[in-house]
Amino acid sequence: MHHLRRLGVLARHATLAAAAILMAFPFYWMASSALKTNDEIWQFPPTLWPQTALWSNFAEAWAAAPFTRYLLNSVFVAGAIGVLQIVNSGMMAYALTHMKFRLKGLFTSAILVGYMVPATATYLPSYVVLGKLQLLNSYGGLILSNCVSVFSIFLIRQAFLQVSHELVEAGKIDGASHFRVLWTILLPLTRSSFAVLALITFIEQYNNYFWPMLITKDPNLQLVSAGLRGFFVEGGAYGLKWPLIMAASAMTIAPLIILFVFTQKTIIRSVNLSAGASKG
Repeated sequence: MHHLRRLGVLARHATLAAAAILMAFPFYWMASSALKTNDEIWQFPPTLWPQTALWSNFAEAWAAAPFTRYLLNSVFVAGAIGVLQIVNSGMMAYALTHMKFRLKGLFTSAILVGYMVPATATYLPSYVVLGKLQLLNSYGGLILSNCVSVFSIFLIRQAFLQVSHELVEAGKIDGASHFRVLWTILLPLTRSSFAVLALITFIEQYNNYFWPMLITKDPNLQLVSAGLRGFFVEGGAYGLKWPLIMAASAMTIAPLIILFVFTQKTIIRSVNLSAGASKG
């Protein structure tokens, strides 16, 4: 019986290792292709590592387009949106879980229904509203149009539902205001959910492509996804400059990989807490 259990553990670890390699291989292939020549990328059978690593491809790709500007734009816009969504989602979720007001159930249902509405269905009215506010082609339009997310509200609402209502009421009895209860009681108890929300929002907005392209025309406002596409098309990358495309792609996703490395423990902790709460 002991041997069967051990074989089961080994099989599970082997399966997880194979899945991890399968998931990581495209990133490795991208990074190694960035160091190859164009002929090496297309040769058959393919090689896992170039004969001579061309590190100059990264410098050439970086100099061929204003990637510094694209990265700074993406980090600034994604970071600002993440902060605003945390604040908005926290306040909205608190109202839906620990406050009493008329039509609360209807309001909650409307938010849940809004979660099922495709984002593309809101592009036209959002574009018209931004045009009326003269926020098209601006950082303000990029940030304010994404500062509220139904998914974020739903995620934090689920986290707040796991907090004892008696604990919140005890804070109110002690004279704490709604804001104090929110930021000194609920936020510390659900900080892992807020951390995951910040990570998800940052990655989503960092990779956002269609909506920023729709409301901005100024090249200086382009985010990294649009900038990478412009480099891909205008640089003649279709069969001509694939090593530079791979180098540019590797550089643009590097911030996300670094962010994930530093936050993976928080993500795992949040998942474990959610699983424990579900079992409880």
